[in-house]
Amino acid sequence: MKAAVHPDRLARLAAEIKRWARELGFQQAGITDTDLEAASARLEAWLARGFHGEMAYMARHGSKRWRPEILVPGTVRVISVRMDFRPPEPDPRLLLEDPAAAYVSRYALGRDYHKLMRKRLQRLAKRIEQAVGPFGYRAFVDSAPVMEKPLAVKAGLGWMGKHTNLVNREAGSWFFLGELYTDLPLPVDDPVPDHCGRCTACIDRCPTQAIVEPWVVDARRCISYLTIEHPGPIPEPLRPLMGNRIYGCDDCLLACPWNRFSPPTREADFLPRHGLDRATLIELFSWNEATFLARTEGSAIRRIGHGRWQRNLAVALGNSGGGIEVIRVLEARLPTAPPLVAEHIRWALARLRRRD
Repeated sequence: MKAAVHPDRLARLAAEIKRWARELGFQQAGITDTDLEAASARLEAWLARGFHGEMAYMARHGSKRWRPEILVPGTVRVISVRMDFRPPEPDPRLLLEDPAAAYVSRYALGRDYHKLMRKRLQRLAKRIEQAVGPFGYRAFVDSAPVMEKPLAVKAGLGWMGKHTNLVNREAGSWFFLGELYTDLPLPVDDPVPDHCGRCTACIDRCPTQAIVEPWVVDARRCISYLTIEHPGPIPEPLRPLMGNRIYGCDDCLLACPWNRFSPPTREADFLPRHGLDRATLIELFSWNEATFLARTEGSAIRRIGHGRWQRNLAVALGNSGGGIEVIRVLEARLPTAPPLVAEHIRWALARLRRRD
């Protein structure tokens, strides 16, 4: 049953929703309508160029992706929220300069954010329900065909950087996004101006030149795609460019000047676990499947499985320039490695032996 809310009450409710969101641990909330036609045109052009690689799900669901009212009937507004995740630490670029270190994208060092944020969004919905009575809603956190970044831009949470990540003047880009689709006709927020200007730092910094033009990423070259989404062998020409990045890549965010202003997370669940922020490649390569499953429980990393984990580590070990110890570790794993991992181990060994 849809709540009947007086128009004057809706404006006050919008302000209250933003306050409640902050009380629940979100750093910001904004409200937008459901018009995503411009974003859908960009998506279709991107898909036509094949830049989605093997992420076939990006081409599924048709207009549900850019028409929220079809995905969730009755939706007229989207409440978009963000939550900071950057761990308090020394400059992570120091890890990228250490060939023996394993670099894990900062968002994946702690617990998986999906459940935490979805529960907070459900609590936000309950607060709204207490204020206005039953209403229609559905919470999303990087789930279902939701265009979270275009929605966040329209809701005023930031602008789309040339690396295609959201950028906020006070928080940079180190934050997660979530949405609450609702049938409440709340007043909408205005987008904020683009402040990238002529800066191309993110484009220049990309190790594989995956940002083929401003606001266009060829996922097939992106290290985040290669280490997380890509199921098969990593293309050989790209392997040397991956360095020690074994799960995701933060280089475009590390290059962005606006990230100088990003605050550390307030969420204990997002803090590094199991020493992943200081682990070595050899240490992580030694994990058998049981250890991998135990230490990635509740982590976003678990979704890639032990095979891809070892594939990524084999590439990084091949790039490490390590001596006889690294070669011995790889040789010891080779006889029992599954085909996907074995292929990358052989590549790493050949690369290391050429250097020796």
